[in-house]
Amino acid sequence: MRWIKRLIERRDVWLDAVIAVAFTVVAVLLGREPERGSGWQAQDGLGVALTCLVNAPLAVRRRVPLTVFLTSAAAWALFIGLDYWPVVNSVGPFFALYTVAALRPLCPALACTVLVGVVWVFAGWRAGQATPAVIAQAAVFPAVGCRAGIAARISARRADRLAELTEQLRREQRDRMRRAVAEEQRRIARELHDVVAHHMSVINVQGGLARYVFDSEPETARTALRTISETSQEGLGELRRMLTLLRTGPDDGADGAGTEPDGLGGAEAGGTPYAPMPGLSRIEDMAGRVRAAGVPVTLRTEGTPRPLAPGVELCAYRVVQEALTNVIKHARPADATVVVAYGARELTVTVTDDGRDDGRRERSHPANVPPSSGHGLIGMRERARLYGGTLDVGPRADGGFRVCLTLPTAVRAAGK
Repeated sequence: MRWIKRLIERRDVWLDAVIAVAFTVVAVLLGREPERGSGWQAQDGLGVALTCLVNAPLAVRRRVPLTVFLTSAAAWALFIGLDYWPVVNSVGPFFALYTVAALRPLCPALACTVLVGVVWVFAGWRAGQATPAVIAQAAVFPAVGCRAGIAARISARRADRLAELTEQLRREQRDRMRRAVAEEQRRIARELHDVVAHHMSVINVQGGLARYVFDSEPETARTALRTISETSQEGLGELRRMLTLLRTGPDDGADGAGTEPDGLGGAEAGGTPYAPMPGLSRIEDMAGRVRAAGVPVTLRTEGTPRPLAPGVELCAYRVVQEALTNVIKHARPADATVVVAYGARELTVTVTDDGRDDGRRERSHPANVPPSSGHGLIGMRERARLYGGTLDVGPRADGGFRVCLTLPTAVRAAGK
């Protein structure tokens, strides 16, 4: 099969060789019986040699088109000068002219066209034809051959340009795909950061509390362990949901992903479909977990609640989650306040803490929570920018910290 592949790769070479052989054979056969009454002599050995010289160079016409044309035209002129029938070898020089026009600039092509016209006039005079007719033929026929070659060159350039644009489009598509993958990876990283950081912070705090009061206050320890169980369940549920979205396409059902072990994949218990991603309606549940971790949380809603786009609600939920997680890590047991304000065209979510330290930190909740890496604030800003919103983060003048998220919204019809 290798020789077939090589043959296909070098098809231009052997195709030109076949053309040269075919032109030579036809010219030799036609030259054996010239036109009757014309006075042209039949081809002898010299005629056959000149015929070969006119047509055989066409085998390398793509490599040296000008040399091939000059050789073919000179041999054709000599062939005519020796009283051989000119028509026999007229195709070879014209084909060589076409090749020059197709592969070389315009000036050489025009010069070759004129040269073919001169040889044509010479052949007409040798045949005794009328001068006007000969000149007309010498002007039209070579011009047609040259124009065909120029058209072929333009077409080839367009094809090359199209191939370049196609390759450029492929590169741009690959770049877009890589950027899309990178953006999706960043989005997943933000989701994982928010889910793991929040739930593990609550679990860490409650685990430290349970260990601290395990002997002295068994009921408090049991409450802490129950909070750990509920928090870990919710965290695993969100992780399962994310992993399912990674494994299935938009048209796939939940059943197709329900075979993963260890509770990290597949449908939830009982084969029920996954719940939607968390939104504003679940902020109260989050506030309850944070209160159980020793941070008093006050939740207020201003304006008239209304259905919002799922992405907007998820963005607001994650920002509140990250802000309260930072309070647990760095400001516990400061009081936190979450205000969700529904405006006419925007949603404003504000999370503040008073930053106080009245000595309760050292007296209770001895859990060792590692410091934040700072990626949470970056993730919150990226989320806000993704939905065209703004995020204002900074210390308060009277102490504590403030996170304010503003997102543009639009009213959605129910069920849409």
